[in-house]
Amino acid sequence: MEINLISDTVTKPSSEMLDAMMTAKIGDDVFKADPTVNALEYKVAEMFGKEAALFFPSGTMANQTAIKLHTNPGDQLICDKYAHVYNYEGGGISFNSGVSCKLVDGHRGMMTFDQVAAAINPPDFYHSPLTSLVCIENTTNKGGGACWNFEELKRIKEVCDQNGLSYHLDGARLWNALVAQNETPEKYGNLFDSISVCLSKGLGCPVGSVLVGSSEFINKALRIRKILGGGMRQAGFLAAAGIFALDNNINRLVEDHRRAKEIGELLANLTFVKKVEPIETNIVIFEVDHEIISEAAFLDKLNRLNINIIGMGQGKLRMVTHLDYTQKMHEKFLNILTNM
Repeated sequence: MEINLISDTVTKPSSEMLDAMMTAKIGDDVFKADPTVNALEYKVAEMFGKEAALFFPSGTMANQTAIKLHTNPGDQLICDKYAHVYNYEGGGISFNSGVSCKLVDGHRGMMTFDQVAAAINPPDFYHSPLTSLVCIENTTNKGGGACWNFEELKRIKEVCDQNGLSYHLDGARLWNALVAQNETPEKYGNLFDSISVCLSKGLGCPVGSVLVGSSEFINKALRIRKILGGGMRQAGFLAAAGIFALDNNINRLVEDHRRAKEIGELLANLTFVKKVEPIETNIVIFEVDHEIISEAAFLDKLNRLNINIIGMGQGKLRMVTHLDYTQKMHEKFLNILTNM
């Protein structure tokens, strides 16, 4: 039995999801003529109370499109030093948009409104880049699946409004935050100018993310998606997976969260584990005690047992629970950890 905890993107479509995909009505989405893609976009826009939405092949492309539309070359955006848009999108901010980042030293990937306010460059000081955008990530990947306090997000929105800044949410794992904090998509839709949400993290889809915003914003996003090569033809097969996931796979995220917390509780009691980050959702980040076992040796030991996790650098190891990580796998893994 292989146990793959590298990411929640390693899942494969269930038989029910495959049935939905194979029976989807399709058309050419580049001409906006795929009825299932259109239905998915309408569904997600409605969920967030936004005017429109656009289906993308990846969350990175959705984020990069939003950044491109919210900024001009030479501008600067504010984000936490752990932000996915800065660390894990291939330098796309500078390559695609000609924009730099003001990195904030937040807590587990989360900034305060005071930190955001302090990071804004004076708009009349032309020697520094013009600040035009604030980017938030919820949940925070590098922060261990941490969920933002919504009141803090509202305070940051006030800072944005006071300074004429756009406000974008990288909501790749927003579904996890909504379940963990018993929140609604509408709350976030009312707060942010644009939001990207991923369908292949947590929800079990093979491909896809959706960007939501105003009709004007999404019309412009369609052009940027084309420029970036993101137009897909009979994408309804993929969109059908998204619709199925939204209807069936959100509430079950509580199972992933429970299993992640149980793994964390066990790790915290093992002599060779130095530190376990707080666990709120489905991500477990921890460090091993190098005086007992090295990261490489620990990873190799797990690999030989057909268990895969990932190293994040700087001494951090990561596990992510997901739809395909079953209770049977979970019990076996806990037993293996206990006897290591």
